[in-house]
Amino acid sequence: MDVPFLGSEATAAGRLSPYELRSRFAAVYPNVYLPKGMEITAVTRAEAAWLWTRRQGVVAGQSAAALHGAEYVDASKPAELIHDNRHPPRGIRTWSYDLADDEIRTVGGIVVTTPARTALDLACGYPMDPAIEAIDALANATELKPADVELLAQRYPGRRGIRTARDVLALVDGGAESPRETRLRLLLIRAGYPPPTTQIPIFNEFGVLVAVADMGWEELKIAADYEGSHHRTPRHFNTDLRRHDEATDLGWIDVRVSSLDTEAVILHRMAKAWQRRGQEPPTVKPRRKYGR
Repeated sequence: MDVPFLGSEATAAGRLSPYELRSRFAAVYPNVYLPKGMEITAVTRAEAAWLWTRRQGVVAGQSAAALHGAEYVDASKPAELIHDNRHPPRGIRTWSYDLADDEIRTVGGIVVTTPARTALDLACGYPMDPAIEAIDALANATELKPADVELLAQRYPGRRGIRTARDVLALVDGGAESPRETRLRLLLIRAGYPPPTTQIPIFNEFGVLVAVADMGWEELKIAADYEGSHHRTPRHFNTDLRRHDEATDLGWIDVRVSSLDTEAVILHRMAKAWQRRGQEPPTVKPRRKYGR
């Protein structure tokens, strides 16, 4: 049986008895069921919420991003839909926005907003930094370009949040592969550094790719890399050590950052890297621990 599913449909079709439905499955939303003990992912939650609308709603926001393949969508947050029911159950958030036909598509049989429309809703409806992180992840999964969203935004000049949305879109970069990479990039930009290029390939003298820097300035051979939890495995750690050494041998300064680093530490190390290249770094007042 496909999951999630509508309990009323399953019992009416004779696939389950009312007793089997109660004993083997749990309702995630009214009349929408999953097997008991099944993990609820952001994708599962989006599918279940759409079924709750009797397939009449349009999956939107972070839920649409999850269906488009974006990573790091928080499965514990409410599913988001464009639907005319303004009193959804707990765990579902509904909006009553207007939608044009070219702003929706079907993904796996589920009606969702297009990547561009999804990004516009996120940019208008979320605080700036969470919106940038979410749209970065969406762009990374779908190859969405901010220009696509800016063109769509022209249809809704009076929409609430549209001015902030334009500021958000100016800072989106689909090269970010995690929210922490987005935060690192924003820290550097807000400190006064030129926007770094993301996912920079580094080749050796034989044209062999030896590393891909998370971000940096190729003309200065300065890179910044966020070391996430996946780097804790011996295999990844060893690979990253070799990558770092080879990039260094090729003349790169690779500033490696972790969640334990404060903004002050990161900016101090980056300033030293720029000084080594004969460049005058900007100065800022540190605010908080990086990654919070």
